[in-house]
Amino acid sequence: MRMFRNDYSEGAAPEVLAALVATNDEQTPGYTEEGDAHCERARELVRAACGRDDVDVEFCVGGTSANVIGVTGLLRDWEGAVCTPDAHINVHETGAVAACGRTVLPTDDRDGFLTPEAAERVWRFQTSTGRHMTRPGCVYISNTTELGGVWDLARFDAICDWADDRGLPVFLDGARLGSALTSPAAGGLTLEHIAARCGAFYIGGTKNGLLMGEAMVISHPRLREAFPYLQKERGGLLAKGRLLGVQFEAAFARPADGGEALYWRLARNANECALRLRDGLVRLGFTPYGEAPSNQQFFVTSAEQRDAFEAACGAETFYDLGDGRVVTRFVCSWATGEKDVDELLAFAATL
Repeated sequence: MRMFRNDYSEGAAPEVLAALVATNDEQTPGYTEEGDAHCERARELVRAACGRDDVDVEFCVGGTSANVIGVTGLLRDWEGAVCTPDAHINVHETGAVAACGRTVLPTDDRDGFLTPEAAERVWRFQTSTGRHMTRPGCVYISNTTELGGVWDLARFDAICDWADDRGLPVFLDGARLGSALTSPAAGGLTLEHIAARCGAFYIGGTKNGLLMGEAMVISHPRLREAFPYLQKERGGLLAKGRLLGVQFEAAFARPADGGEALYWRLARNANECALRLRDGLVRLGFTPYGEAPSNQQFFVTSAEQRDAFEAACGAETFYDLGDGRVVTRFVCSWATGEKDVDELLAFAATL
């Protein structure tokens, strides 16, 4: 049975591998710098997709590196990042932001979405005694959220409006941005709109069919200045940087027939398979944990069911509910097929 453990178990989409092989014998400058035609072309394609020709586009190896460089680059020493309690920078990155001398300021939001009301409570508390407390310096959100939620236009604009009112740049973790923007729940939110409102964000490749890599889109002047230096200082600069450019070039190139770019097609497949899995598990009587209209699906199971799923398809425990039940996560990728989903559903029917 195919694994449903995560969306980066496979190598890369065939089109991406073909592009790497086709350019393998070329000699290019290192580090994604000027003179690397593939990185420059990838930058042009990403800018076009964002509808902005005035942004910097830089390439990071992975999501943790992108988050650390992006968030710390937006903050000054006495500032912190406002985020949800389950935010990646607060939970799953081993204190990477704190290790760089910056502070994370979590709210009391519980569904993965940062709300203006909860952000305002953090703002008021952190600014209540002036220089004696860490001052909020940026807003961090993820799309999709840690619980597979998808930001729609109204919710996204609400937090951006709040941040604008406080003079705070918004940083969007887009490790699964492909899944988010091809989800039926996106509700009018587009890449162009994100690019217009965020001080910085990244387009995740590692979790959407690339071997590795994230494309950071930067408009905020502080991060534009800091990024090249922080990337080198914090170990995020890849000597063979053209490998990142080649992959994003392949992912965002428009097909000759004018159809959808590979990046979006890969994400759409992952979503369609995940929603097929979700519908099937619901029909079998399994209970979803929250709403996840993306390539990650969460279900309440017994520990015994979880063990069976883990052995069969690698599904992981996301939460222990403390009453003998757990939240089990299933993830579909660019490589998942309908037959893989149906095989898993047939197995689930036996539990």
